[in-house]
Amino acid sequence: MSAAWKRKEGKNPKGGLNAKGRASYKAETGGTLKAPVKAGDNPRRASFLARMGNMPGPMAEGGKPTRLALALRAWGASSKEDARAKARGISGRNK
Repeated sequence: MSAAWKRKEGKNPKGGLNAKGRASYKAETGGTLKAPVKAGDNPRRASFLARMGNMPGPMAEGGKPTRLALALRAWGASSKEDARAKARGISGRNK
């Protein structure tokens, strides 16, 4: 059986990984994933929004939002364009 972060039980239905998914990722790879910072002007949030705003792929498939769309919504962006704009705004305020 694969690690929890690769299966449904390790994923948050609203996007991203849950605590169990982050723990299984650490056990498998040794990498440490921090919990999401979904509000405010945190530099991690700006980085995430910029990175995910430039990801290829659709926002919906078969009438349902993709994992990308769910993750962007969870971090406060309604679209890829909105994510890039919010990332620029947060980065500008943090300087």
